[in-house]
Amino acid sequence: MLGWLGLTFGVAFGSAIVPLISIEVFVIGLVTQQPHISWWWIGLAVAVGQVLGKMFYFLAARGSLHLPAFMHRRKKEKPPSPRRLKWKARLDGIRDRCHRHPHWMFGTHAVSSVVGLPPFMFTTVLAGLAGMSSWLFITTGMVGRFARFSVLAASPGLMAGWLLH
Repeated sequence: MLGWLGLTFGVAFGSAIVPLISIEVFVIGLVTQQPHISWWWIGLAVAVGQVLGKMFYFLAARGSLHLPAFMHRRKKEKPPSPRRLKWKARLDGIRDRCHRHPHWMFGTHAVSSVVGLPPFMFTTVLAGLAGMSSWLFITTGMVGRFARFSVLAASPGLMAGWLLH
């Protein structure tokens, strides 16, 4: 069981960093193939892995983690297009609003960590831009992700119970 939970943590951590990995599909596959593993432990392993993985994005957005040089955009010689300037102005406006109202991020991040809308990756970066405290980010993310993935891990058993009775 410990090996499966370690693998679950690793996949959750990887899916937090590389969004192309689907932790939801992994969890459903795991609980159908390994029904003896408690939904509670799976929810905990996924929550810890997801929040630790998202910490990189959170800290980078907050400015506490400096990205390596190869991840920075190269400066272009020509001036930016009007379309690019328009998007930059929009993003700057969002960043300014986030800094003026960091408490708004608590509710948005909490809902996102459970429901997934707005995307958890998006609210992670916005939480960093807004200056949300690390403690609040971790707590909100852990509680929400635990709730989301515990319910997901328990759902095949619940459905089987309903169908068999």
